[in-house]
Order: sequence, then structure tokens, then C-alpha cells
Amino acid sequence: MIPVKERARNNFPILHLGFDLLSRLTSYIHAIGRFSLSLLVLQCGLLLFTAGSASAAMPVDHVVPMTEKSAKTFYVQGEIAGVGAVDFLVDTGSSYNTINEHSLAMLQEQGRASFVRDLIGILANGQRKRVAVYRLDIIRLGDNCELHDVEAAVFPGRTRHILGLSGLRKAGNFTFSFEPPQLTLSSCLPVAKLPSNERLAAVQDAEVQE
Repeated sequence: MIPVKERARNNFPILHLGFDLLSRLTSYIHAIGRFSLSLLVLQCGLLLFTAGSASAAMPVDHVVPMTEKSAKTFYVQGEIAGVGAVDFLVDTGSSYNTINEHSLAMLQEQGRASFVRDLIGILANGQRKRVAVYRLDIIRLGDNCELHDVEAAVFPGRTRHILGLSGLRKAGNFTFSFEPPQLTLSSCLPVAKLPSNERLAAVQDAEVQE
């Protein structure tokens, strides 16, 4: 018995050609479908990867508790890499972070501070004073906020450390709250643990009169 496909080829060549073209077209459609499906899966994977990366890169607000002290001043606990634990006076009226000469000497010994420029500063009492500005390697605020390359003005002796606008700008948008007293910062870097040989004793053991 001659198969139907063979009889179609012998008796109806045009019809057979149509079947042949239809078969090839069907194969092409299946191949294109598989390719399109693979492309769709790849695109979905790229979208998910992009969405995951964007989510990981999105800034997260960090809350840093403050402590209220005398004369309605507020402090945050922190660290200066190369110095150790310090209490920063939060002063949004100060253009720069400040450190003292004692801390600067420690930082310079470790190569963690680089000179930027001299400037004429106006103190709270109106006095004009020339001060040096240095770029600090790393400072940390609270337990979960790290800032890099923060400019700080250097003051004599063991004066207190101030968290001013040069540091707060590094932390992005911020909110100063009174109840409870805290700073909310939008652009902190994750904190890396200090090696034990860098966890030095606090150097802020004296404060100037207000």
C-alpha cells in the first residue's frame, strides 16, 4: 500500500508542496516561539536583576540617638577612625565638623588626615581665627552610620568635637528630632568594624566653656 503522503507527492504535486511549506512554516513558528520564550525569560531575569540592584542601592534612613546635656546641647556617640570613641556636639550652625589638635596628631601618625586648606573662621563670640581644614578618612555616627572623607576644622588643645554641616551633608538629607532626641540620616554607608588595635580610648576628656 502506498502511503497517503507518497500518493499526494505523485498525484498532487502542488498540494504536496503546500503541505511541505506548511510543515516548514510550522517548524519555523515553533523555533521562533522557543527563541521568543528564551528571550522573554532572559529579559525577565535582567529586569529582576536590575530591580534587585536598584533596591540594594536605594538609600536607607539611619536613626542615630542623641543625648541632651546642659545648656540644651545635643550629642551623638561616634568614632573617628584612628582616634576612637568620641561624643560629637551636634551643631547645625557650624559650617564644618571640628576636631582638636590632639586628635589631629593621632590621625596624622596613621595617615588618616590630609590637609585641605586654611580658612578664616568666625567663632561664636565673633572673634575671627585662622584655622586649618583637614579631610578625615572615616567617621562613624551611632552604630550604623559611616561617613568618608569628611572635612573638619582643627581647634587648639582638647576642645570638643563638633558634628557640623560638612559631616551632615555627607549623610544626605537629615532630620533633627527633639522627642525623642535623634538624628535621622538618609545616606550613610554601612559600618565596618574597626580592628582592635584601632579601638583607642576616647580622647574627649575635657570641654571648653560654652
